[in-house]
Amino acid sequence: MVKNQVLAWKQEMEHHLREELLPFWVSRCWDEKWGGYLTQWDAEGKDSHVDEKSLLAHMRTIYSLSLAASHGHDTDGQCRVLAEKGVRFAIDRYWDPVYGGFYWLFNRKNEVLIDKKIAYGLSFAIYALSTYTKAFDDPLGLEYAVKCFDLLQKYAGETSYGGYWEMFDRDWKLCEGGSKGGDRKTLDVHMHLMEAFTALYACSGEDIHRRKLEEIILLITTKILHPVHKTGIPQFYGDWSVAPQIKFDIIWGWDRFAEGENQKSNALDNTSYGHNVEFFWLLSEALRILNRKSDAYNPIFEKLLSHAVTYGVDYTHGGVYVEGSIDGEQVYDDSKEFWQQAEFLIGMLDAYLAFGDEKYLQVYENVHRFVFDKMINHEVGEWRALLKRNGDPIWSHMSHSWKVNYHTIRAAVLSLDRMEKLLVRVK
Repeated sequence: MVKNQVLAWKQEMEHHLREELLPFWVSRCWDEKWGGYLTQWDAEGKDSHVDEKSLLAHMRTIYSLSLAASHGHDTDGQCRVLAEKGVRFAIDRYWDPVYGGFYWLFNRKNEVLIDKKIAYGLSFAIYALSTYTKAFDDPLGLEYAVKCFDLLQKYAGETSYGGYWEMFDRDWKLCEGGSKGGDRKTLDVHMHLMEAFTALYACSGEDIHRRKLEEIILLITTKILHPVHKTGIPQFYGDWSVAPQIKFDIIWGWDRFAEGENQKSNALDNTSYGHNVEFFWLLSEALRILNRKSDAYNPIFEKLLSHAVTYGVDYTHGGVYVEGSIDGEQVYDDSKEFWQQAEFLIGMLDAYLAFGDEKYLQVYENVHRFVFDKMINHEVGEWRALLKRNGDPIWSHMSHSWKVNYHTIRAAVLSLDRMEKLLVRVK
């Protein structure tokens, strides 16, 4: 029965990836007029004409195209063509030739709107460029991934308590505190730096990249996860004391605040179910690349996964809630965002492969059905951004500077990869 179920999931996911999702992006992402990627698409997949391009969306698109190709889904070679164009364009137009690093935000003509250096964006530059070089054996990607890594070590590394500062002016001067972000450290940035360093080490094999990956794993597991529940805490001060979750002036993530709100109503007690499961599988991948066993981390994984599947999954309507309390007793936001669903798809398959408990396959089925029945706009090809608990759309656009293709294409590609591994196991 497990085999038949996995084969059915695989068939549905392959069709979505190859006939809907990849064609959506390959057919429209390159800006033929100004160069770079277009990522502003409305509910019908038409250009929404927002005059904005972002480093984050650009790098995530390079990553997604490279990942799909590396797993054999680039049947006509267009993913490689578009990824290569994107890498060269970013280096030519988005790289700061004076101070180094990539700028943050641009208009459609690729004129710089925000020249700050944001660690979140640079983490995705490392991730994307390393994945690109690994996929296509083009050394240019790795060259600039290493440049970004070196700049972060030089300017962002915080040596008193460990970890990295995250918000800088163009010349790498640390931004002011509060909403400027210069006094904060976050789970989001450090988790994505772990993800980036994993890809970098897998590509380069350099000892310094291995050591910094091991360092950030230790930091996250000892400083950022809750000491009892092992769930992620969003924001900290420089000494790793917990800070209220505030809205930054330069928005670099997908955290939503109520209109006029600059601090979450549960600012010291909230955790993201999606981030927790994403962290589980990203750390599992990092350990695999490091050739280290996961045994020492299994107590963390089991607590974190138990919290996610007990409190984060909607067993009535399907899908994954946005966030809730650290102890799990309350769900603070019961809407359904695209990216939490995506991370659960990969994470639940990885959890089953790691622990063999069929409850994880049951949760996968729950989320898979919600995604395919409610979240994917099959006529257009991409996923809707945000739904009510029952699956009715709140936001229906296909993409903007934060919701692009990284979570959706990655979920499809890596879920298929995990299904292949699962099918080998159940033969």
